[in-house]
Amino acid sequence: MTPDQHEPPSDGSPEREGPGAGDASPASRDSRAGGGGEADPPTAEDGEADPAAAKDREADPAAAGSAKRRWHPRLTLPGCWGALLLACLSFTPSLLPRGGVLQGLICGISAAIGYGLGVVAAFVWRAFADRDARTPSHGSWRVLIVCAIVLFGLSFGLGQYWQHEIRRLMGVTDYNVVTAVACPFVAALVFWLLLSAGRGLRRLYHWFTRILQRWIGPRAARVVGWVAVAALAWSVVSGVLLAGFVNATNEAFSLRDNETPEGVHQPTTTLRSGGPGSLVPWDTLGYQGRAFTGSGPTARDIGAFTHRPAQEPVRAYAGLQTADDAEARADRAVADLRRAGGFERENLLVITTTGSGWVDPAAVDSFEYLGDGDSATVAMQYSYLPSWLSYLVDQSKAREAGRELFDAVYDVWSKLPQDQRPRLFVAGESLGSFGGETAFSGEYDLRNRTAGTLFAGPPNFNTLFREFSDHREPGSPEIEPVYRDGRTVRFTDDPADGIPPADRPWDGTRVLYLMHPSDPIVWWSPSLALSEPDWIGEAPGSDVLEEMVWIPFVTFWQVTADLPFSTGVPDGHGHTYKAAYVDGWNAVMRPSGFTPQDLDRLRDVIQPER
Repeated sequence: MTPDQHEPPSDGSPEREGPGAGDASPASRDSRAGGGGEADPPTAEDGEADPAAAKDREADPAAAGSAKRRWHPRLTLPGCWGALLLACLSFTPSLLPRGGVLQGLICGISAAIGYGLGVVAAFVWRAFADRDARTPSHGSWRVLIVCAIVLFGLSFGLGQYWQHEIRRLMGVTDYNVVTAVACPFVAALVFWLLLSAGRGLRRLYHWFTRILQRWIGPRAARVVGWVAVAALAWSVVSGVLLAGFVNATNEAFSLRDNETPEGVHQPTTTLRSGGPGSLVPWDTLGYQGRAFTGSGPTARDIGAFTHRPAQEPVRAYAGLQTADDAEARADRAVADLRRAGGFERENLLVITTTGSGWVDPAAVDSFEYLGDGDSATVAMQYSYLPSWLSYLVDQSKAREAGRELFDAVYDVWSKLPQDQRPRLFVAGESLGSFGGETAFSGEYDLRNRTAGTLFAGPPNFNTLFREFSDHREPGSPEIEPVYRDGRTVRFTDDPADGIPPADRPWDGTRVLYLMHPSDPIVWWSPSLALSEPDWIGEAPGSDVLEEMVWIPFVTFWQVTADLPFSTGVPDGHGHTYKAAYVDGWNAVMRPSGFTPQDLDRLRDVIQPER
């Protein structure tokens, strides 16, 4: 409950203070309440601490009917100023271009937060001034309306300009005038819905408090009432709405998991899971598993590109339906990898999937081309949910899957004679990088147990990513940190342009993180709501506007809204990593026989529309 719910609205103007103001009678205060700030006197249900007024209205049906006929929302002037301020600030640029509907959503949420902050600020000011709330004058409302028209119009225009600049940086040409015009209307609707929800909770609080006062004192009743209403609201949001949405989405995608992608057919080679002799039946691989094992370059494709003899790559996979738990799925995938001869190849890749089991074809195809097909890749599914949603709710499953799969591979690999072991690599994108990291304790563990690692778009909560970034060398920016002279771990947004620090040796095992400055998956964090991160305070990346600044609450919702659309931008921006895998794997694997011209051609193969 916000403080304005206890008292009539106030514009906070001290000039209305005067002798005798503090001891004015309830009747005189009710008389002043009709001066323009409210459509009717505050009711006890709305938080007015005058039960006599509520009893009078109960005894007067006409007054009660007048209150019921009031159709417009009762707003406080300080709350409206707060809503206007944050609504205008919501048009400042974020990481990705936004459509009108999305901008309206952000604007409405920001306005609702601003309204609450304005109400709280007015309450605190009145508490220190030791004065009651007062009804604002008609002139105060006129000033607000004029400022709202001017400031909102100016902010809207600047927002359109900034969105144009972001689209230009990323090569995005789509622009919908209709949704841009709809933005203010969407914002107003969202604001009204959130305000109505808050006032509904307030009424519930008052009702519950009145019930409690039959058995306990008023102060205790208010405290218990707030705790109960807050717990109920949290339970509804997290336990009913969120859980219901996740369950419904999980059910819908579990049905899709039984389908096969268009153009994908069951393998006819023994080198793929789901093919002849496989220990993993084709119908248990899931939608993404069938896409993984039923596609990819053949020995002929690789040989035609390299003009050298090539082998048919090995691909092993286990879906959710393959086994009941992560450990059993990992064992089955590794058993099928061993059956297909994966441990006899030159290069072996353990890749943790994202969300519904998806493996970026660019990551595996690049690995196979650069290894002349003398490679094997193993992966497994741990969720039905799409990537952005599993990023929010399936972190524990990703952690378990990454650890179980690598440990199962490493158990077999470590028991092979040293001169017969393949080079062991690890990879993962987005939540896959989070799962991939969990198998290792730190830099030394990565260096000692792998031949190389490539992580793309690591979420901000990745344990090792945060350790490496937070302990970076002074002077190196967060968007491209330097950790311990870059001896093992390095970061870049475009490996084709170089991987800093270029003047220092990078011997032995190489661990490389690919992360775009405009990738919201990399930079989103709950701490954005209240604290400015280094990546905003420092010089921006190549595809982020200099005008982007950190604003409490606003920046958090802006970046949060970017998450579901992080892959809807051209390659090289946002959460889209395609061509970068070519140069990334070239740096990590260090293959021989590939010229810069070969890498240019391979980028066109991996990402034809680049």
